[in-house]
Amino acid sequence: MAAPLSDGERRKQISVRGIAGLGDVAEVRKSFNRHLHFTLVKDRNVATPRDYFFALAHTVRDHLVGRWIRTQQHYYERDPKKIVDGWQVEEADDWLRYGNPWEKARPEYMLPVHFYGRVEHSPEGVKWVDTQVVLAMPYDTPVPGYKNNTVNTMRLWSAKAPNDFNLQEFNVGDYIEAVLDRNLAENISRVLYPNDNFFEGKELRLKQEYFVVAATLQDIIRRFKSSKFGCQDPVRTSFETFPDKVAIQLNDTHPALSIPELMRILVDVEKVDWDKAWEITKQTCAYTNHTVLPEALERWPVSMFEKLLPRHLEIIYALNQMHLDRVAALYPGDIDRLRRMSVIEEGDCKRINMAHLCVIGSHAVNGVARIHSDIVKNTVFKDFYELEPEKFQNKTNGITPRRWLLLCNPGLADVIAEKIGEDFVTDLSQLKKLLDFIDNETFIRDVAKVKQENKLKFSAYLEEHYKVKINPSSMFDIQVKRIHEYKRQLLNCLHAITLYNRIRSDPSKSFVPRTIMIGGKAAPGYHMAKMIIKLITSIGEVVNNDPYVGDKLKVIFLENYRVSLAEKVIPAADLSQQISTAGTEASGTGNMKFMLNGALTIGTMDGANVEMAEEAGEENLFIFGMRVEEVEALDRQGYNAQEYYDRIPELRQAIDQISSGFFSPRDPGCFRDVVNMLMHHDRFKVFADYEAYIKCQGQVDQLFMDPREWTRKVIRNIACSGKFSSDRTITEYAREIWGVEPSATKIPPPNLPRD
Repeated sequence: MAAPLSDGERRKQISVRGIAGLGDVAEVRKSFNRHLHFTLVKDRNVATPRDYFFALAHTVRDHLVGRWIRTQQHYYERDPKKIVDGWQVEEADDWLRYGNPWEKARPEYMLPVHFYGRVEHSPEGVKWVDTQVVLAMPYDTPVPGYKNNTVNTMRLWSAKAPNDFNLQEFNVGDYIEAVLDRNLAENISRVLYPNDNFFEGKELRLKQEYFVVAATLQDIIRRFKSSKFGCQDPVRTSFETFPDKVAIQLNDTHPALSIPELMRILVDVEKVDWDKAWEITKQTCAYTNHTVLPEALERWPVSMFEKLLPRHLEIIYALNQMHLDRVAALYPGDIDRLRRMSVIEEGDCKRINMAHLCVIGSHAVNGVARIHSDIVKNTVFKDFYELEPEKFQNKTNGITPRRWLLLCNPGLADVIAEKIGEDFVTDLSQLKKLLDFIDNETFIRDVAKVKQENKLKFSAYLEEHYKVKINPSSMFDIQVKRIHEYKRQLLNCLHAITLYNRIRSDPSKSFVPRTIMIGGKAAPGYHMAKMIIKLITSIGEVVNNDPYVGDKLKVIFLENYRVSLAEKVIPAADLSQQISTAGTEASGTGNMKFMLNGALTIGTMDGANVEMAEEAGEENLFIFGMRVEEVEALDRQGYNAQEYYDRIPELRQAIDQISSGFFSPRDPGCFRDVVNMLMHHDRFKVFADYEAYIKCQGQVDQLFMDPREWTRKVIRNIACSGKFSSDRTITEYAREIWGVEPSATKIPPPNLPRD
């Protein structure tokens, strides 16, 4: 009889039993050794940890390949950033330096992508000629489904220069020029999202967007015209059924060029009638908006299109004219409406509004949380909503419980499974059953115990990597997300300074100990975001080294925040900070991850916080601050930061400390730009929510001192997080946008005959 498993062993088992589904362990070991010896040409005496990783990766890939091929057959039949002296410094992440064992190059499907050139019109049609060609090499990565033998494909593209010159004919100078041209061509996929502060950077970014779109659309059309898996000979010649077989989801405006590119292929290459091609394009494409901030909606200079994509500019002009003719017929004489709705923005620099292009070229437009979708309809695309209200939908974001519970928090997954079984892994709504255990003392104790274990583990990690010793019994107060003014990390900083000042003014007083952790990356060219990081690290320098404060308060900036770090920090969090100005955060998904992993939320009524409060009950979150309507009213009235500064002593003290160099004694003027922005140019109204935020943080302290009641609220939040599964989100996209009914059919494994 086998010895009973310890708690730790059982937790390890649950963390893999649902994800890996391992069968014959001896066979896995044999495959591992074979890859170590014959694929990597190493033995255990000389193998490095990287060699072991690659051997294991190849072993797992072997298990995927059969299912991967079977899945494709089935379908046919049916930036790291680090901190130096408190400043963010970017470093290149050469992630392909040692190769990537998960991907498979597909040189047989390499495709040409064209840039520059000119357009010729003739009775036979339109031709884009004299172009520069870059080759797109596909690399396929298997994406396994959960216990269903399905392995989908993620296809990425790498830019390659065409090999169409004969070195024999070149002198040395020509050869060097050719090599330089080759490097320029391959730059397209060398760096992701170049800094777009300069024209060259912007052009490279537009090239990247078109490169991926053009390669993908050619590939989609090749597969549509083929009849079976792997076939390269065209069989289908009619595009009538194209929208029934293909759905293109435009994930923000970055792939917006799919619309004119699909039109170009259909009209110029496949000779489909213009009006028919436009109908096919609209029925194929759908657009998800991810932001309401005007500066984030792409607007490309017409002059850049004229040079880089001349045929696409012609198509966009023609589509815009059709669109404006329709608007003019429905709203005669409304010139201002035509200006607002045009895809082409007039002005000193004529620009193409890519969001408008997405809306007119799609059959569905959605936001990613209910409040965001309402703002999209009522503000950002109000005119378009009035024109075609049936297009607009909401699809609230979701997260995968396999990674964001089972994998990253096996202890909590185990405790939940012991109470309600394991069906919640594929049906997160099952978590509602936990409401029956909200007063169960054993369950309350078990949930609290798992949280404390996660905190201890993360404390050890912080001590090792950040050289700061923290109190694992303190409240772990976490804000991890992109560094941006609208996300208001500065409001969090002001609270940290206020707490520090209160402790300093009366060190003998009892305080709820806190470890405030803020993590995230700033865009390379975003000066204010980099200043915010420097401020956070500077506050930490002062607070963490003040003997009067001790372990009552620590402030830590989590460097190089990424998924692997998120998997450690989220299970350890007590408090999740979601404090954007109401009406600015589209949805957020970090808020959902924290909720699922047993953190309580302090937040504004913004993004998905609104629906989280609906699901769990507003009284089970710490909601504070202005609502959207109040923000709009303050905009109309005029926001005056000075008024709050004059009226609130603790706020004034904090700002004066930042301004005077208290947190930057070696460079007293360091944060001049931050203070100037907060006092005179703050679009996101940090001071307006300061008082409500500080008061709400006091309520957080009060509840944290009652561990049982805190854990009861945690259990309620976990139980009510089922709505926020990506399974629900994708099901809604499938049914309501793509016209596909999700199937629970399990494809037979490769070792069994197909039906």
